[in-house]
Amino acid sequence: MRDKLPDFLQKVIDEYPEVWKAYQALGEACSNAGSLDRKTARLVKLALAIGAKSEGAVHSHARRALREGITPEELQQVALLAVTSIGWSSSMAALSWIQDVTDKHNQ
Repeated sequence: MRDKLPDFLQKVIDEYPEVWKAYQALGEACSNAGSLDRKTARLVKLALAIGAKSEGAVHSHARRALREGITPEELQQVALLAVTSIGWSSSMAALSWIQDVTDKHNQ
């Protein structure tokens, strides 16, 4: 199951399919460029989304992580690890975004 993309993004993809294909290919190439296992790579991507304070990306990476077998507790730890790097408020915001996803996942 894939994430439903926001309507705006879907329109951009429909209008510029070659750009989207190139973007997807770049993501795949970056994933294959090193020796990180899938789980570690997913947690790093989640951490980067948290650091960027991107709610949408945190939601997306959390959903993917859960589908890949990463536990809610592991996702929450990533947000807690961010406290000393990005601050309490930003980390708590990220934790709440992860909670949005884990709550839906548990329903």
